[in-house]
Amino acid sequence: MFEKDKSVISRHLKNIFESRELNKISVVAKNATTGNDGKQYQVEFYNLDAIISVGYRVNSIRGTQFRQWATKRLKDFLIDGVALNEKRLAQKNKEIQVLHDGIRILSRAIEDQVNQNNEYQWLQKFSLGLQLLDDYDHESLDTAGLHTGNAEYPTMNDYTELVNQMRSDFDSGIFGVQKDGGFISAVHQIKQGFGDCYVYPSLEEKAAMLLYLVIKNHAFIDGNKRIAAACFLLFLDRNRLLFSENGKPIISNEALASLTLFVASSQASEMETGKKLLISVLNRSSN
Repeated sequence: MFEKDKSVISRHLKNIFESRELNKISVVAKNATTGNDGKQYQVEFYNLDAIISVGYRVNSIRGTQFRQWATKRLKDFLIDGVALNEKRLAQKNKEIQVLHDGIRILSRAIEDQVNQNNEYQWLQKFSLGLQLLDDYDHESLDTAGLHTGNAEYPTMNDYTELVNQMRSDFDSGIFGVQKDGGFISAVHQIKQGFGDCYVYPSLEEKAAMLLYLVIKNHAFIDGNKRIAAACFLLFLDRNRLLFSENGKPIISNEALASLTLFVASSQASEMETGKKLLISVLNRSSN
């Protein structure tokens, strides 16, 4: 990249770590690779932080070009990015203020009217939704699920059978036809962990990520959202979370459709917000 020998780059990296400009543990990953002789070797891979640090030290034409490019990019980001972020922040603050005012007014209406007139008791039925909006407003949605016991994972055959049953309900010859390994990846990803430590510790987190990943992986030619929602329900059912203690579904048909569409239309940068909203809905509906 910088048109210098390996020894030169290695010396720069050594100086970077010795001067504590970067922490080697946080910027280097070791991966096994097979050499031409058929043996396994450990190869060090450096992240972008290390590449940038070397780029500002190496003395070569390519190094100079890199620094010119990086400086221009930084300048553009600072000038254009700040202006864009200020505009977005102003718009977001306006939306939050409107939402906050609406929640405050409705909350006051509930408090004032329920005890005075039975006509307004129906407002209490929407207190969960109003509370979710308030928590979204104040960025205090749930980050973890309530149930951290061992999960019962449906098998790939279970999911395949579910898709086959759904196929007869939709007049499409391409419904449920997989185009790559994205579906299998989504199903296996929620199981990831090391020993007893899981990437998604609770059942609610696993269910939320299953819905998100199946939708976002676009693994099917047709039916991604419908299949994702059905798999989400299957996982909840297998883990005895689909129905509350009084036997009612913890999520309505309308809520299921709304959450599925919410995930489908979300940006990649909004994944955490989407996951927290799903977890919050599951946590509070199960009480």
